Amino acid sequence: MLKLDIKNQIIDIKLDIKKGEIVAISGDSGAGKTTLLRVISGLEDAKGNIEADGEFWLKNSRSLHPRRRSVGFAMQNFALFENMTILDNLLYVENNLELANRLLESVDLIEFKDRYPKQLSGGQQQRVALCRAVVKRPKILLLDEPLSALHSKMRLKLQKEILKLHKEFNLTTIFVSHNITEIYNMANRVVELKRGRVVGDKLIEKEIYEQPFIYAEIVEKMESYGKYYIILKISDRLVKNSVEKDRFTRYNIGDFIKVEVKV
Repeated sequence: MLKLDIKNQIIDIKLDIKKGEIVAISGDSGAGKTTLLRVISGLEDAKGNIEADGEFWLKNSRSLHPRRRSVGFAMQNFALFENMTILDNLLYVENNLELANRLLESVDLIEFKDRYPKQLSGGQQQRVALCRAVVKRPKILLLDEPLSALHSKMRLKLQKEILKLHKEFNLTTIFVSHNITEIYNMANRVVELKRGRVVGDKLIEKEIYEQPFIYAEIVEKMESYGKYYIILKISDRLVKNSVEKDRFTRYNIGDFIKVEVKV
């Protein structure tokens, strides 16, 4: 369990996150999303309390050093060591050669392990940053728009890989994203921030039930491996529904359609 009651000049947030959850943080630019992750990691100051599995990382103004917090953090700017090879960037965090190689293999970078960050593209560096965040097997995994620089095929691959690693290492994962499809595919809960405060906290459902009928708004359309899906907003939930291609083409984001739900 991660319990947050934190405040600084940008954010004022109370939030409980259960162990094993995957929580997406959404909101407009400047809402405090990155600041929230940085405060959890200890890279930015705040007052209040951060309690992780019974251990206080922040209590009033007393803060546990970032290196003593069991956090893996993949930042937007990657923060790789330019004078180290890709493999050494991972080994610097955790001297586990087998796991480091396995992680690089999972993101299709094993053949680049002896190169330096400046020799990689932005998307490749982003994948290295993700591996480095996971290699220490942290309690809390923080991801700041972890897939933003990737093309759609690699984005989908890494969504699945993150979910696999999350489950294998029994992580609690918090990630920032503006992409509603990404949020749906990865998270089981989405927290919306506005001006540094929580204004929405919703569970994400993965199915539509039977009767009665209600009207739901289409908030996203997605195609995956020849199948077509619409994502609907039903009350305070996001719900995915498969549709035929002709209906998929006919629907527009913002349309309201009749669906069956279980009450």
